[in-house]
Amino acid sequence: MAALAQEIGEGLAESLLSADQTDEAGIAAQRARVVQLKERLERIDRDDARNLVTLADALVKKSVWIVGGDGWAYDIGFGGLDHVMASGRDVNILVLDTEVYSNTGGQASKATPRGAVAKFASGGKQTGKKDLGQIAMAYGNVYVAQVALGANNIQVVKAFSEAESFNGPSLIIAYSQCIAHGIDMEKGMSHQKEAVDSGYWPLYRYDPRLEDHHPFHLDSKKPSIRFKEFAWQEARFAMLARSQPEEAERLFRLAQDDIDDRWSLYEQLADIERNVPGDLEDEEVEA
Repeated sequence: MAALAQEIGEGLAESLLSADQTDEAGIAAQRARVVQLKERLERIDRDDARNLVTLADALVKKSVWIVGGDGWAYDIGFGGLDHVMASGRDVNILVLDTEVYSNTGGQASKATPRGAVAKFASGGKQTGKKDLGQIAMAYGNVYVAQVALGANNIQVVKAFSEAESFNGPSLIIAYSQCIAHGIDMEKGMSHQKEAVDSGYWPLYRYDPRLEDHHPFHLDSKKPSIRFKEFAWQEARFAMLARSQPEEAERLFRLAQDDIDDRWSLYEQLADIERNVPGDLEDEEVEA
């Protein structure tokens, strides 16, 4: 680009190299400049001009998304997921969390909640669900959000927009109902709202860029219904209550404790001030 600046036009060359592509308008403007660049390069009979034509599209910012399920993200692929989050690269990750190995017959995964019946957990899963979001937030420089389209679609759009604009790793965990849950799938969206209302699936966003140093924002309201009220609508929980009522009662009580404890923790996280790495560097320079 520098070698061909005069033939291309120094104004166009400079605009292409210094373009602000932090939003959709900036990216669209850069695409238009690349079209203009290719038209001018076609009139230049030089090898480096022909080479630049093949590379010109790389001047437009790319949106990179990795999409997978919970069996991959929480379990068998977690090492790779963690490696991507630790890389600091501008990569977006979307986890479609069905809380079970949906594609291979419904085996329990580390995302399966306490008390749910699944393959390899026929007596109800004895341990609580892994908190993937907290693990990601521990890095401090990863954007993290937990969303449910049926509960708050505005929050979902906001999370995707923020993740895309964040210059670094982003992780969105999306509630994804599954036939293995044993629900009427036609009511999936309203059921997502009940999952949020019970505190079973809290909505939040963790954005390290927030200037007030409160990166964690709890988007859902305090639970308004008990876990059992939500769980009884799903066969994965109800079948244990029919086959082993005493064990189901014990696990449901522990599951409610899990929800109460997590909600209390998230409320405290929302009040915690935190300095992101960039701010720490600035303070060191000033000192």
